[in-house]
Amino acid sequence: MSAMQRWLSGLSGRRIGTDSSGNVYFESRRDYMNYGRKRRWVVYAGEPDPSGVPPEWHGWLHFTVDSPLEAGKRLPWMKPHQGNLTGTPKAYRPQGHDLAGGQRMPTAGDYEAWTPGS
Repeated sequence: MSAMQRWLSGLSGRRIGTDSSGNVYFESRRDYMNYGRKRRWVVYAGEPDPSGVPPEWHGWLHFTVDSPLEAGKRLPWMKPHQGNLTGTPKAYRPQGHDLAGGQRMPTAGDYEAWTPGS
């Protein structure tokens, strides 16, 4: 489907740009269904994952800004964009999580777990 989508995107839209992940962004040549604005879409480089769209392009896709933001303007405290890692081995698991060892820090009046019949 991706090859067909790329081909049709080239015919019905004009290519706006590409992000650092290789995703390609398009805008329709004509107004979309007389809404007074053009349709915008992305053709993903790999697995279709909307959380992989960087913030520079997210604003453009959702008509927040008229043109994509500069990707080069990075302040020292900014981290590089990454998609949602929930459900993957790289997901954040705090100390005490079952998949991170399951040992949590004891609290002051630690709780007693309820057991049926007690």
